Amino acid sequence: MFEAVGLFVLGLFLLALGGDSIVKGASGLAQRFGASPFAAGLVLVAFATSLPELAVNLQAVVRGQQALALGNAVGSNIVNFGLTLGLAALAAPLVVRWRALAPLLVLLLVGTLVVIGLGLDGALSRWEGVAMLVAFVVVVAYATSRTRHEAPELQEAIAAFAQTQTNLGLNLVRVLIAVLLLHLGAYLIVGGNGLWSFGNAAPALAGGFGSPNAAIIGAGLGLSPLLTGLLPVAIGTALPEVAAAVAAARRGQGDIVVGHVIGSSLFNLLIVLGGMAALHTVPLPASFVRFELPAAAVFALMLYPMLKGDLRISKREGAILLVALLAWIGFELLMLHQ
Repeated sequence: MFEAVGLFVLGLFLLALGGDSIVKGASGLAQRFGASPFAAGLVLVAFATSLPELAVNLQAVVRGQQALALGNAVGSNIVNFGLTLGLAALAAPLVVRWRALAPLLVLLLVGTLVVIGLGLDGALSRWEGVAMLVAFVVVVAYATSRTRHEAPELQEAIAAFAQTQTNLGLNLVRVLIAVLLLHLGAYLIVGGNGLWSFGNAAPALAGGFGSPNAAIIGAGLGLSPLLTGLLPVAIGTALPEVAAAVAAARRGQGDIVVGHVIGSSLFNLLIVLGGMAALHTVPLPASFVRFELPAAAVFALMLYPMLKGDLRISKREGAILLVALLAWIGFELLMLHQ
């Protein structure tokens, strides 16, 4: 158990390093091949922070741990709102000038409700997964077109987020290192237990199987695979994003923080869940459709009046989001013993 916890934490650290490296590398490559800093920044702000969760879910799916992947995908959305936004707003009130975020939040809410409806029959089919992937492309196109009409200072802030060196060789190395770190980090979380699996990197990089560290920790805490993904994995993979959000809030970058949360939540819902279903029909537990997906919708709904009101998430509202997250965790643990 202690060894599994240590390797799990090491995996989280490698995911954080890999996520940072791939953001810089992808931004540099995009601008090298003609993308504007604004276009690169928009995509990075919205979706790049979900790449560590995506790496974990790919490992989980490959190893037949679909319940853990489901829990991580939706649990990450709940944690995005409750923990990331909550702590960031507590650190400093978040002033939001990005007007397109409110309609994107509505799309997230509608998408979550649609997935609940699709899951009432107990599964997401392959064609439903493909439809979710197509919906994501539409959302990206909509977000890009809307944001081009935002205030120049906001566009400059988004472009500044993507500023990095555009040297081709440097950025190819960044991406390669990032892929290795993300793969190995996800492997240590979802895959092999034991120091052998890390000391001998070849089996890990080749996708060798071992005892899953996350499952060992979940079993030690009395959690099902779904709850393991919802709680320790989702919270653990979100911690680097939480630290970055708090730092951004203190710099007055409320738009970047909220854009991260809404964009990555859309990515988790449409790309991660949709991609899983597009590859193979995904069974959805009844509790997942009745409790976890509605909880994600409630957290998105809580944010809407904050964005439509004074365009400011205050410290009090951040505390409300954080308390709501703690209440949700308490509810999930209570249901575990029913």
